[in-house]
Amino acid sequence: MVLFQLKNWLLENNPFNITYFKGRFIRPFFVALFLDWFTFAITLKNNQMKAYVFPGQGAQFSGMGKDLYDNSVLAKELFESANEILGFDITRIMFEGSDDELKQTKVTQPAIFLHSTILAACLGDEFKPDMVAGHSLGELSSLVANKTLSFEDGLRLVSKRALAMQKACESEPSTMAAILGLEDDTVEEICAQIEGVVVPANYNCPGQLVISGALAAVEEACAKLTEAGAKRALILPVGGAFHSPLMEPAREELAAAIEATTFNTPICPVYQNVTASAISDPAEIKKNLVAQLTAPVRWTQTMHQMIADGAAEVIEVGPGKVLQGLFKKVDRAFPCSSAEL
Repeated sequence: MVLFQLKNWLLENNPFNITYFKGRFIRPFFVALFLDWFTFAITLKNNQMKAYVFPGQGAQFSGMGKDLYDNSVLAKELFESANEILGFDITRIMFEGSDDELKQTKVTQPAIFLHSTILAACLGDEFKPDMVAGHSLGELSSLVANKTLSFEDGLRLVSKRALAMQKACESEPSTMAAILGLEDDTVEEICAQIEGVVVPANYNCPGQLVISGALAAVEEACAKLTEAGAKRALILPVGGAFHSPLMEPAREELAAAIEATTFNTPICPVYQNVTASAISDPAEIKKNLVAQLTAPVRWTQTMHQMIADGAAEVIEVGPGKVLQGLFKKVDRAFPCSSAEL
């Protein structure tokens, strides 16, 4: 927009004072032509922007990351460094562990983070994001990928996040539930009417919203949402009420760790869960990352905003294809793929 305004101003004001021999001003057409070309190039680039997205908890599977370890020297080094930082052999669990082992929060979150960030690192020069985003845990993966955080600092924060969330889950019986087939406004209104803690937690895609809170409150909300016309109101097999006020102890614990960590200026904007908008300021990224634990993941809004800002294709970095499926719920024809070496 600024370029178009500049071009029009040049045409109207002729600051270069180019004249005909009779003393009349001539419009600086060469400047206009250059600006036309330049704005066309910028528009073309904006219309071909690549968005890289990073999955959250639930995408884990036994054997994840082993192909990277076996085929990349860099990946092997990073995995072995991760074992040292975490203080246990996470690679063994990722490559050979049972589903029950992988479901442990202290394992699941670092495992998904490692798969995503190491894959992004191994892509090398092919990894050229114009924008990034991550679903819940995946936001930390995206912040390593866009150079806001170092790999080591990112892994330490993920580990602290997992342990703090697990501790908060143990303090009160709590859960989450997927609500299908209702408008977001309806879910929000019904949750607000329930006594006890129950709130929208994950705006995953149109018609799919996850609620979170105290066990009894979530069960009551599910019953009322079913009465209101929900196609399904399904209690999820999770360990606690993520992205709800019940995560406040974890938020407080993680806030200190985040504040003590160096956040750099990223190579591209991150669309954060709390705001669903492009953020590049390290201080603002920190603030939003702290708020994320008790605030909803606005993924539906994030997808719409990335597309509105010029994303032409989405590439999912990490295990599974969950996020690609959510983008397809927004636009079936939208180009989506998985990152591969």
